Amino acid sequence: MTSLAITSLAPLLDRLFLEAEAARGATQAAVANLSDADRTRVTRMMRSKTDYAELYGLLKDDPLAVSRETGHLLYMLARSSQARVIVEFGTSFGISTLHLAAGLRDNGGGRLITSEFEPSKAVRARENLSGAGLLDLVEIREGDALNTLSADLPETIDLVLLDGAKALYPDILDLVEGRLRPGAIIVADNADDSPDYLARVRAPGSGYMSTPFAEDVELSVRIN
Repeated sequence: MTSLAITSLAPLLDRLFLEAEAARGATQAAVANLSDADRTRVTRMMRSKTDYAELYGLLKDDPLAVSRETGHLLYMLARSSQARVIVEFGTSFGISTLHLAAGLRDNGGGRLITSEFEPSKAVRARENLSGAGLLDLVEIREGDALNTLSADLPETIDLVLLDGAKALYPDILDLVEGRLRPGAIIVADNADDSPDYLARVRAPGSGYMSTPFAEDVELSVRIN
């Protein structure tokens, strides 16, 4: 039996996914009612390397969760790669973190470092991880990931999840790239919103093999 199937985790994930779906509907309705000028402003914030703080402040009550399918993929990748060290950019309420930490637990243990910009989301994530009995595997670093992930990283990283401000994906890759072991996996959620990142990992000679995977994920492997 896997950690994803045990009683302490499966009902929690079901509840969190239902809450995320409800929040997603409310956010979509709010966006639909925005003026053209406000929609343009939101798009600008999504693509900006300086205004993302304002955007994620506005979204502090939205889980911005990965899909159930992506959650299962994260667990499977952590297990199949026998990951021991994982870095996550964008904790939110911890749904993706729960899947990754469950993989570590079933691998026999390890360390997951995750960074969250919004303090109230970090609180929620800790509560969820504690309720699942997985908090001991996870270090949540609060603040801008350009700072929190710039120091004190393990020598070797097995798996990376990028699921924060899309414009920062190349910058976060810069911070972790020198520690990625050959064969390390990078999962970039909604990577279509980060064209610079996609161009980098897909370029010939980049040191990565990379391909779109499912509807909203770019899956990359460090090859040297």
